[in-house]
Amino acid sequence: MIDLEEARKKAETAVLVGLVTDDQSSEEVKEYLDELEFLATTADIRTEKRFVQRLHKPEGRTYIGSGKLQEVKAWMKEHGTDVVIFDDELTPAQQRNLEKDLDKPVLDRPRLILDIFAQRARTAHAKTQVELARYEYMLPRLTRLWTHLERQRGGTGTRGGAGEKEIETDRRIVRDRIALLKRQLDQIDRQMATQRGNRGKLVRVALVGYTNVGKSTLMNLLSKSEVFAENKLFATLDTTVRKVVLGNLPFLLTDTVGFIRKLPHQLIESFKSTLDETRESDLLVHVVDISHHNFEEHFRTVKQTLNEIGAGDKPVIVVFNKIDAYRPEPHDPHDLAPKRPEQFSLEELQRSWMARMDNEECIFISAAERTNIDRLRKLLYDRVKAIHVARYPYESDLLYGDEFLGG
Repeated sequence: MIDLEEARKKAETAVLVGLVTDDQSSEEVKEYLDELEFLATTADIRTEKRFVQRLHKPEGRTYIGSGKLQEVKAWMKEHGTDVVIFDDELTPAQQRNLEKDLDKPVLDRPRLILDIFAQRARTAHAKTQVELARYEYMLPRLTRLWTHLERQRGGTGTRGGAGEKEIETDRRIVRDRIALLKRQLDQIDRQMATQRGNRGKLVRVALVGYTNVGKSTLMNLLSKSEVFAENKLFATLDTTVRKVVLGNLPFLLTDTVGFIRKLPHQLIESFKSTLDETRESDLLVHVVDISHHNFEEHFRTVKQTLNEIGAGDKPVIVVFNKIDAYRPEPHDPHDLAPKRPEQFSLEELQRSWMARMDNEECIFISAAERTNIDRLRKLLYDRVKAIHVARYPYESDLLYGDEFLGG
């Protein structure tokens, strides 16, 4: 029997599998697989082939059904592919069945994201958060990960006298580790809450958005710092807080971990203290990559996630970034069908988004080209000043003038 865990670590090539169902259209699946391929690339895995199955709902045993499974198996055997990655979360039984039938490592989207987070974690805090999420994901899947655990442990002194499956021992070890990590994170959470409380009365602004939209680049630009930025998903996991001064107005700017569709619930729970930075902020700057062809869905995903973590009622500035990379799809002027959103010019998008914003200001910028950055600074200055003046009205005349001086 192959060592699936060791093979998974060495995986270099993959096939991707998506499922068109009554709840998920073929267009959505294509978009999800595009993103899954980007995730695989971020994990240094090269995609060789995509398989899409159509079912009313996922098949209980193998998710995609026996016929499609044999097609995947034959292709992987012919081409020597290392691993198969499913776009949705698989049940422990489905993963066990698939790896038995394929004799290859099987990943689902949550596990791939968890593996990327593990690669990207740098600080002790982030590593603890990711380790907790991975153990919680792993616990119900132990029978799949270690085949030797099916052997019985017997002999004098074992609990029950008749022997105990090693799987139960490993489950107990994992549960103990989870309990320890939770205690460590609770302590870290208290320390971070104290740190947030000690930051004084400065207004807090948090950068939020889908992963890889340019938050860290914008953070560097506004705070004149050197936060790591890279054109990969989840380039930064650790929350970074910088003091920013615009004109004569200081405030705290936070760069947070990016959101993504189908984010594993284990990560949301373990990254509680990181998300607290968003929940406790006074103003959110929602950064959107307008050059991405599906940026509207990314926008909705972030809004939904903000609602789920209890930050949906925060005041927001929407920053549409990467206008330098925006390229509308061609539109035939003789085509009587209405334009699709991806065919709108940038000017048309600006008008349409401006009209649809619900009590949210928006601005179109390029952080890379520094386009409209001074306008963004002025907007931030006005919003932060309004928050501070409302909170500390007796200080407003002493500290702040009427004009933004730049900076």
